[in-house]
Amino acid sequence: MYEHKFIKVDLSSFKLEPKEDYHAIIHEHEKEGWELVQIFAPGTKGYGTASFFEIILKRKKD
Repeated sequence: MYEHKFIKVDLSSFKLEPKEDYHAIIHEHEKEGWELVQIFAPGTKGYGTASFFEIILKRKKD
């Protein structure tokens, strides 16, 4: 059985770049036993561009 964690990372409105360093977020969570499953970017703004993305992580439950 796994537990999952979802981390929302907002994108800047003009450059569509992450406001946080997502590499650092993933590396920090890996140290705690989390494994990257997917980075999901829903098309929620005009022209189908995303305003945020979610980092989806999992780890085995104890």
